[in-house]
Amino acid sequence: MSPLPNSHIETPDRQAAARRSTWVSVWVNLVLTAAQLVVGLFAHSQALVADAIHSLSDLVSDGIVLIANKHSAKAPDADHPYGHLRFETAATLAIGVILIAVGLGMLWGSFERLQNPSLIPTVHSVALYTALFALLAKEGLFRYLLQVAHRVRSTLLVANAWHARSDAASSLVVALGVGANLAGLPLADPLAALVVGLMIARMGWKFSWQAFNDLVDRAADDDTERAIRERILGTPGVRGIHDLRTRKMGDMIWVEVDIEMDGRLTIEAGHAIAVEARQRVMSDLPVLDVMTHFDPV
Repeated sequence: MSPLPNSHIETPDRQAAARRSTWVSVWVNLVLTAAQLVVGLFAHSQALVADAIHSLSDLVSDGIVLIANKHSAKAPDADHPYGHLRFETAATLAIGVILIAVGLGMLWGSFERLQNPSLIPTVHSVALYTALFALLAKEGLFRYLLQVAHRVRSTLLVANAWHARSDAASSLVVALGVGANLAGLPLADPLAALVVGLMIARMGWKFSWQAFNDLVDRAADDDTERAIRERILGTPGVRGIHDLRTRKMGDMIWVEVDIEMDGRLTIEAGHAIAVEARQRVMSDLPVLDVMTHFDPV
C-alpha cells in the first residue's frame, strides 16, 4: 500500500528541540569537565578526576547525538529505502560502548590506588564544593533533557538524559567520598571513584544491549502490539488478523499484518478497509508504516 503521512516521523520542530537540548548539554558538560579536572588535580581527588572523565564522555556522546540527529532526519533514498531512523539506534549503541569503556577505566585506576593506601593524600575542601556544584548542575540537566525527550519521543535523547542522571548520581558518590576523606577516611576517595566506575559501566551495558536488540529487528513491546491489534480489529469490515509482525526502526515501528475480510468484497472495498485500519494504527502510535495483506474469509 502507498505510504501515508505520519505525524510521528522526524519533523523540523523535533529536530530543533533535539539539537537545542543537546547543545545545552554540551556547554554544561564543557564547563563541568574543565572545573572538575582542574580542581580534582589541584585538590588531589581521584574521585573528582574520575567524575571529570565521566563529564568528558558526556561531551563525546553529545557529539554523537548531534551527528545522529542530523542523519536520522534524512528522507529515504535508494540505499536506505526505509529511511535513516536507525542512525539514532546506532548512536545509542555507541554511547553505551563509550560508557562501558569509561567505567572500566575508572575501575582499573581505583584498584591501583587502593593497592597502595599509604599513597592516598587528603583532598582539599574545594573538591567537596565542586562535587556539590556538579551534582546540582547534572541533576538539573537530567530533568531538562528528560522533559525534552518525552515531549519529542526520542529514545536517543532519553539515553542521553539518563547519562546525565548517572553523572548526577556519580557526583553524589564523589561528594560523599570527598567528605569522608576530609573527615579522616583516606580510602573513601578511591572507593568513591570505584563506585562511579561501576555505575557508569552498568549504564553503558544497559544502553548497548537495548540498542543491539533494536538493530537486530527486535519486536515492539507487548503493550504496543496489543494496541496495534486492537486498532486493526476495531476497524469496520475487519473479521480478524493473523501474522502480526513488528520491528523497531529507531524510535518508530514497522508493522506487517494479514487482515481477514469478507471474501465477497470487491478489491476496492477491501482496499478501503485496509487503508482505514492503517490510518487508525498510525494516527496515535509511533508507527512508521503498516504493510497489509487482504485474506478473504
